[in-house]
Amino acid sequence: MGVDVRAGKRLLVVALVVFLVACGGEQLPWSDDFSDPAGGWQAESDASAEVRCYEGVMSLLVKVPNRLAWASAGREFSDFRLAVEATQVAGPDDNEYGVLVRMRDADHFYRFSISGDGYYLVSKYDGGAWEVLNGDWASSDAIHLGAVTNRLEVVCRGATMTFLVNGVTLTQVEDGSYSRGDVGLYAGSFFEPGVEIHFDNLTVTEP
Repeated sequence: MGVDVRAGKRLLVVALVVFLVACGGEQLPWSDDFSDPAGGWQAESDASAEVRCYEGVMSLLVKVPNRLAWASAGREFSDFRLAVEATQVAGPDDNEYGVLVRMRDADHFYRFSISGDGYYLVSKYDGGAWEVLNGDWASSDAIHLGAVTNRLEVVCRGATMTFLVNGVTLTQVEDGSYSRGDVGLYAGSFFEPGVEIHFDNLTVTEP
């Protein structure tokens, strides 16, 4: 969110899809190809967003400006390596989408974001306030632009978290606020609605 080129992007607080605190212990390895529509993901839709598992993908469609939508797996992990394929299907490239990790509850989690126009951000949500952990929105040639697929990865080892796109490390941060929790998938809009992201081939393995 640079002052010059990314002044329009904002950290959004409104969440549309409700998730619950993860239950149970760590279950590694774990994977989901979203072939089962009743796969246990915790999500709901309303007039602002549609979140559903269908035709072999997890689909998130944000229908209004300045909104986030997400779904969570209902599981709990501490140290792990998460990988997922995320495909922008429709909507403006000025968007955001990615993964949520170590989700304690609806107010405490880390967020790894990329955008269709080639930027990324790592942030933490803590009881009503966003904290940027990697400085600001930054650009990377590793991010495929527009309506294409990007492979997102997050590696958590203790307080060290590493974030990759398409096999390229974008940034590494140190933060020990949340040591374990659920994982989630999300999409968000800024000034224009119609952001649609499909997620597929999710794996969570040993780091």
